[in-house]
Amino acid sequence: MVKEMRFEWNPWSLRKQNHLFVKFAVSILLMGLAFRFFYSHSMGVSPVTETPFIGTTVAEEAPAPAEISVQVPENRDQIIPQKEKCDIFVGDWIPDPSGPIYTNESCHVVEGHQNCMKNGRPDSGYLYWRWNPRDCELPRFNSERFLELMRNKSWAFIGDSISRNHVQSLLCILSKVEAAVEVYHDEEYRSKRWHFPSYNFTLSVIWSPFLLDAAIFEDINGFSSTDIQLHLDELDRTWTDQYQSFDYVVISGGKWFLKTAIYYENNTILGCHYCPGRNLTEFGFDNAYRKAVKLVLNFIITSNHSSVVLFRTTTPDHFENGEWFSGGTCKKTVPFKEGEISLKDIDEIMRNIELEEFQNAVTSGSEKRVNLKLLDTTRLSLLRPDGHPGPYRQFHPFSENKNAKVQNDCLHWCLPGPIDSWNDLVMEMVING
Repeated sequence: MVKEMRFEWNPWSLRKQNHLFVKFAVSILLMGLAFRFFYSHSMGVSPVTETPFIGTTVAEEAPAPAEISVQVPENRDQIIPQKEKCDIFVGDWIPDPSGPIYTNESCHVVEGHQNCMKNGRPDSGYLYWRWNPRDCELPRFNSERFLELMRNKSWAFIGDSISRNHVQSLLCILSKVEAAVEVYHDEEYRSKRWHFPSYNFTLSVIWSPFLLDAAIFEDINGFSSTDIQLHLDELDRTWTDQYQSFDYVVISGGKWFLKTAIYYENNTILGCHYCPGRNLTEFGFDNAYRKAVKLVLNFIITSNHSSVVLFRTTTPDHFENGEWFSGGTCKKTVPFKEGEISLKDIDEIMRNIELEEFQNAVTSGSEKRVNLKLLDTTRLSLLRPDGHPGPYRQFHPFSENKNAKVQNDCLHWCLPGPIDSWNDLVMEMVING
């Protein structure tokens, strides 16, 4: 409410009243001159806006909402560029004092050969690093948000034992909110399915190391009684028959293509990879892998199924002074820095095949609106030689003999460990977009 101004006049003499009136008129005149002077100078000052657009100037007079436009300064060097979306796969491992969000004791799905702390690994520094993209922040995995958004949905991780390693990491992270119930496993316990009752969320791992139809004769320690029979023109129905039931899929191939195998097409022997003593043509693992990746991605883009598919790139190992079967070890306890290590030739070949065929699939599937994403974990994993079980794939391997010669695992990952960051990437790609 505006208050009414009141002037109280005292019964003075007429002279005094006239004098007061003159002083009042002069005051009004001076105030008018001062206002005119101030206003004329204020026209040369840029108006201050409360929330200006970054990199643009604001017009002095705002147009109507339907006619809003942005004025670009003549000097473009003054424009602040909008930061492009960063590459979350380019970055560094930085110290993280907070450590992992779960422990080997709090998670009950960690398999024995990845339970490094229980198996007696003496150092724990490998637990205190996190992946940090160079041009943006990568939030930690949010289990509650993930489960809420995945209510009534299903995920599948399809591939070899690295995929199983990956899904166990995810199960451990999610267990901070709700423990999963195992509802299925195959005879060898390689394929499994879990259910989160409160969210009706299903998570599966499907063991299909070649992603192709293959006859494999290998024991749990990786030793084969005879050569693998691999059909390069037929996908493994173990996963293709279930594909339509999944909302999200993480699929990958890789290291198994380095094993000795006999290759078939149209049920006829095409050649082999590393089969000395057999009168067969060396077809090359790279040619076989390209055929496999091409067949897998073509199936995905022509399936008319609206799942979100993350194609994960190959995982490098860190064996030194030998391979897994010939005494190779991995003794480093800190990450590499960028430039301190390069991909092995074999890993570089496989990665290039993946990138080329992925790009071809994206181009071919663009008109079909296929939701296909590249989960490029290769180079960030290359920098973590410290995250493998090494000799601690076995329970206290040196308890009886400190100089015992034991088989090392320099391919899979300790849990907790660097592979947990893969799920931070998955969260960013799928949930945060």
